[in-house]
Amino acid sequence: MKWRRKEAQTPPVEESAQPDTGWATTSLSTGAMASWTAVVRWSAWGLLLAGPLLGGWALASATTPGAVPTSAEAPRAQPASSDAVAPAGFAEMYVAAYVKAGGSDADAEELATLYPAARSISWSAQGGSERAESASAVQVRQISAGYWSVTVATRITSSSKDSDSGHVRYFQVPVKATGGRGTSGWTAAALPAEVAAPTGSKEAAPELSYGAAHAPLTSDPAVQTVQGFLAAYLTGRGELDRYLSPGITLHAVQPAPYTAVTLTQIADHGHSPAEGAEAQTPPDGVQRRLLVDVEGNGKHTSSRPMTYAIELRARDGRWEVASLEAAPALATSPNSSDS
Repeated sequence: MKWRRKEAQTPPVEESAQPDTGWATTSLSTGAMASWTAVVRWSAWGLLLAGPLLGGWALASATTPGAVPTSAEAPRAQPASSDAVAPAGFAEMYVAAYVKAGGSDADAEELATLYPAARSISWSAQGGSERAESASAVQVRQISAGYWSVTVATRITSSSKDSDSGHVRYFQVPVKATGGRGTSGWTAAALPAEVAAPTGSKEAAPELSYGAAHAPLTSDPAVQTVQGFLAAYLTGRGELDRYLSPGITLHAVQPAPYTAVTLTQIADHGHSPAEGAEAQTPPDGVQRRLLVDVEGNGKHTSSRPMTYAIELRARDGRWEVASLEAAPALATSPNSSDS
């Protein structure tokens, strides 16, 4: 009975406060349990507060350039979308092979690689006597997805003394893309069809946005800059950088194609400057856009005409080349010299 009474006086707190949770806590004292409970509580709060930060870090890691998602396939580089360049180039090759087909088995096989149905065609015994020179696509129309109609201009020469030899002729070619996504195959859908020159191919040259051309004045500082610049650019004589505005990078043509370059005429963008203005020292920052006609002379070339569009900028009382423009400025409207 004494043992039973002592058992009854034993505090039942630990037994009732420790449900079967799988945690081995029966050997801890009440103070230790309190400390452990505090640790667990603060850890839980720490994880709760750190959750948004960890989520943001994970999102930033997934969007950082170069990061690859672990649950998805790494993105692959997508091929460039098809445009007119590839079918145009194919059509040029096809027309050249078509014109000379029949000259030999090799010529016929070359054509068949571009148009497989050509293997079933019987060519004339006179085939192969013509050649296509300077074949160039002059018109490209997309008929549908992956299907183009390309018109190719070519100068056809013949081994005979035919009066028509050497004339420019036009062929219309149907070009079809082959294969699935990511491929770059092409094939001809039919034989070429000879056609008339495309409409507009003989129209007048577009009007440019420059004033009246005149002979270059040696007293014009702009002319002096342009002359020196083109000499360094095309003949290799002189230092090119001395003619360039700060920050502008240009490289001379190598190897130098000419031994001498001569300015023949010059025109200012918009209206020509007032009489005598060319000889004045321009204020810093003033710009001047010129259309310059030149003649190049070399070992195998005599008086080759060329045209350059050049932008000048004034600095420290002199003109410097600010840009060798990609193309002359076009007039904004017919019979207009302003833009």
